[in-house]
Amino acid sequence: MPEIDPVPLSDLTTLRTGAAPARMFEARTRDELIETLRDLWAEGEPVLVIGGGSNLFVGDEPFDGAVVRIRTTGIERMPSPRDGYARLRVEAGHDWDALVEHAVAQGLAGIEAMSGIPGTVGAAPVQNVGAYGQEIVQTLVEVDLIDESTGEVSTVPASGLELGFRTSVLKHHYGSVPERSAVILSVTLELAEVGHAARPIQGQQLRSALGLAEGEAVTVAWIRDHVLATRRSKGMVLDDADPDTCSAGSFFQNAIVSASFARTLPDDCPRWPVSPDMDPVLVIPLASFDGYVPAPQGKPSDVKVSAAWLIEHSGLRKGFKLPRSRASLSSKHALALTNRGSATAAEVAELARFIQGRVQAEFGLILQPEPVLVGVDL
Repeated sequence: MPEIDPVPLSDLTTLRTGAAPARMFEARTRDELIETLRDLWAEGEPVLVIGGGSNLFVGDEPFDGAVVRIRTTGIERMPSPRDGYARLRVEAGHDWDALVEHAVAQGLAGIEAMSGIPGTVGAAPVQNVGAYGQEIVQTLVEVDLIDESTGEVSTVPASGLELGFRTSVLKHHYGSVPERSAVILSVTLELAEVGHAARPIQGQQLRSALGLAEGEAVTVAWIRDHVLATRRSKGMVLDDADPDTCSAGSFFQNAIVSASFARTLPDDCPRWPVSPDMDPVLVIPLASFDGYVPAPQGKPSDVKVSAAWLIEHSGLRKGFKLPRSRASLSSKHALALTNRGSATAAEVAELARFIQGRVQAEFGLILQPEPVLVGVDL
């Protein structure tokens, strides 16, 4: 197995917390990754798999097990069964933004609004990454993965991952375990071949974010450039010179609440409807059918509300920090908790709990963390 000398996880995570683990491995090929995971799982040793470390909040105590870094790279272009589309099969360790840059350069559309998102390709389906109206569920065809329980490699269609808002069956949610414990080896996306000419943008959320009028035509490269500029203005593009980017991105999830609860929030709290599940099929036995079909029972859709708005309107402004703490809210974006210089995980967790308490006291809602928490509790 490709074992290396352990380094502090604070060096490998964008929030910059975490001590060196007991053991560390670095897999640069798919075969190395498969072999390493099978061997470690067979030994029964705790295993933490990391890609870009951009969605991890690691505690101050050393991880008592093995950390496996996925460093595999590569993009393979394949034909699509649909005219006007191409498929890209990408290794799990490939940098996500490098993939977006490649797709845009090839005139392929479908992920350009997700420019600048840190992390690796293999992590993207785990939490169904998205931005400005685009989500990976819209373009994902399938993944190759290896299951912890069996060590077997299989190809799973996107429908088998149960992708939802920042979730999947692979996601380790706070306080729970994944429905399926597995590691993604590669990802296959299907993207539209639009070329480099300007075209109208359909998504209202993306048009609003970029200040585009309905029907206004732009290129995929224009979208990428402007999304990157927008994210930089919020401290959401990694930059060693900008302490606001020493974060795990959005630390709290935008809350999904019932329509009735949403009505209790102030009118100016930003909210977006969440598409409801399809109505179940109504089956009427032929023997009892009298010609009357009851009207479908409408179910109010849930509502997504802005966690950043809730934080700021609970009295916590951008840049807020607790006394003597080296952790603070970003000065550019109230949803990002940042490490302002050698902050411990305990300091970040203290700030997170304080924010949760303020929002709950003001609005009756407990914000849930978005990063995967390792050796730390809120």
